[in-house]
Amino acid sequence: MKTIKNFALLVLMLFSTAIFAQQKTDEKPTIIFVHGIWADGSSWSNQITALQAKGYPVMSVQNQVASLGGDVEATKKAISLAKGKVILVGHSWGGIVITQAGNDPKVVGLVYIAALVPDLGESISSLSATGKPNDLGKYLVPVDGTLYLSEEGVKNAFAQDLPIVQQKFIYATQTPGAQSVFGEKSGEPAWKTKPSWYVVAKSDRSIDPDLERTMAKRANAKITEIEGSHVVMLSHPKEVLSVIEDAIKSLK
Repeated sequence: MKTIKNFALLVLMLFSTAIFAQQKTDEKPTIIFVHGIWADGSSWSNQITALQAKGYPVMSVQNQVASLGGDVEATKKAISLAKGKVILVGHSWGGIVITQAGNDPKVVGLVYIAALVPDLGESISSLSATGKPNDLGKYLVPVDGTLYLSEEGVKNAFAQDLPIVQQKFIYATQTPGAQSVFGEKSGEPAWKTKPSWYVVAKSDRSIDPDLERTMAKRANAKITEIEGSHVVMLSHPKEVLSVIEDAIKSLK
């Protein structure tokens, strides 16, 4: 009788261990979005609602764009709230932020959306200088040490493929960047040790698409090209979501 009880206990323990292991395997990663300059956390609204509907925990960092260190710290706080693995998704300036915050051990993947992907010691200014010039600079409006993007800039150099209603919304909700962030140098990049994905916005008028391709290849990222503006996550939400889901699936 004692032998039967011991055998039953052993089977129960093995069964419980198997269930626990399966639960750990099935745990969904937290997707943390990091927006760029002249945007805010709502720029990811389409992807956030779609992922939440599929049961993924999601967060969207609200960058102040006052310093690289400050935005990295804000992203690290979001990472600390995640219960398990994390995938970071960064747009534009957000690419520099996730390149630093991605060194956190919880982070298992980096997804860059029309983003800057710096190596050690590079900055917005130094990276931009290696790409073809664009008209973005003529639409910047300096105010007390920060740079706003004019309404014409949103329309012509940032979100040219969106309806006017959305363009006006972007202008109204933009987060201006401190002038100092354009020269801040990036630290050791996480993409050297973490798998990466990159969406090239083929009609980007804020970052040279060829520069996007160069940065993506250097980071050994899986590249997807979409015919869209700089805010491609708004103009082509389903295609961008597909890239994020590809990153999620590949990490299982």
